[in-house]
Amino acid sequence: MRVVVGMSGGVDSSVAALLMKRAGHEVIGVFMKNWEEKDDDGVCTAERDWADARAVCEALDIPYYAVNFARDYWDRVFEHFLEEYRRGRTPNPDVLCNREIKFNVFLDFAEKLGAEKLVTGHFANIDCVDGAYRLLRAADENKDQTYFLYMLGQRALSKALFPVGGLTKAEVRAIAREAGLPVSEKKDSTGVCFIGERNFRQFLSTYLPAQPGDMVTVDGKKVGRHQGLMYYTLGQRRGLGIGGGGTGQRWFVVRKDLKNNRLVVQQGGDSPLLYSRRAQGSQLTWLAERPPVPDGVPYPCQVRLRHRQPLQDCAITLSGDAVALEFARPQRAVTPGQSAVFYQGEVCLGGAIVDGAEALGDSGEARAFPSL
Repeated sequence: MRVVVGMSGGVDSSVAALLMKRAGHEVIGVFMKNWEEKDDDGVCTAERDWADARAVCEALDIPYYAVNFARDYWDRVFEHFLEEYRRGRTPNPDVLCNREIKFNVFLDFAEKLGAEKLVTGHFANIDCVDGAYRLLRAADENKDQTYFLYMLGQRALSKALFPVGGLTKAEVRAIAREAGLPVSEKKDSTGVCFIGERNFRQFLSTYLPAQPGDMVTVDGKKVGRHQGLMYYTLGQRRGLGIGGGGTGQRWFVVRKDLKNNRLVVQQGGDSPLLYSRRAQGSQLTWLAERPPVPDGVPYPCQVRLRHRQPLQDCAITLSGDAVALEFARPQRAVTPGQSAVFYQGEVCLGGAIVDGAEALGDSGEARAFPSL
């Protein structure tokens, strides 16, 4: 079988390519370049990754190519990323990149090369039951990446292979080390690919004008100035620039008041205002390409509100493209723009984009806030 492996220059995709070759498949390595800009030192990090990908392909004696999807990435992912920040939300571009680039534009390219399967180094698994493909959690729960793959559909799942999904990260590195791959000890990449190790606030300010405003307490008392609501996230404690007045304890973000351009902060320990029992979402996506229940019927399942979060029990109620979530236990910092991804045990069902949540008041009762 001919397969195309998406070579990132990292250890996971390198081991995926190695395993496919050991299994006797015809393997072609392809490196995607999705971002053109250089980092603060004037170096394009993609060039370093491309060099590592070439070195691995040469060590494995497989043909390799590089493709440039920077324009597609800008149009399909980055413009959406900026628009969400304009709205005061916190998007997750990696989710959209998987749907729009890796398992869409890149999949089309792989098929033009005659590939039957597109192979990546994602920590996830796939099976097929009664003709329907399912996305399953990885063996290494700490590395599971199904959260980032919930927007895929049946076509993508039918064409995808994740060879490292049944391995732990330690096992992946051991295989790379034993095979003498030059990236066996390479550090995992973190954060959004086009930002890398740069200062996030500085990066974002080059694309969006900042709108400074007041930092206020829950009762409206001004305690400082913020540099722009887009730079802050719910629950954030660092970088607020507020002195330790009052109780002397640290301040943290509890809400963004978009209408008045105010950042609402609170001092002290964790606040009930950061916790929610209910939330709302939209832009529903189902991996089976159909909802698990009709509209209006509460559906018990589990949810993950951020990558690596342990699964949380909840009930979801659908209404067209919208969903209401009710959590068994209050959830901290439910953030608009992020994804709520639904599971039944090991099976990833799909997900939605969070639009808003209800904060708990000091009494523990739900208190409605506007969509953040």
